Amino acid sequence: MLHEVEVQLLYFEGCPNWELAEVRLRTALKAVGGGAKLVLHQVTTPEEATERGFRGSPTILLDGRDPFASSGDPTGLSCRVFQTPAGIAGAPTVDQLIEALSNATRDRARGS
Repeated sequence: MLHEVEVQLLYFEGCPNWELAEVRLRTALKAVGGGAKLVLHQVTTPEEATERGFRGSPTILLDGRDPFASSGDPTGLSCRVFQTPAGIAGAPTVDQLIEALSNATRDRARGS
């Protein structure tokens, strides 16, 4: 069930995109059901960005994994953009988030 997936939203204050991501992520969490709790975490230093795998604001981690990252994406205190069906945006769409949450739930159920 979704309540077992750890959901984190990492951000830094210098970029407003995380606020849109939070709204969309909360909407997606309601849509998929379960009791997953969203944890917000402000990243404040370049060292912390590297340590947490923070690829810019916002970074969404599901069970510690960033479902929207590519292996070559740099870490750091910057704004991040996402490829969506409508083009480049400051946050994934609700549908993209629902898909990512559903995949994380399936992965957890399989023990991946």
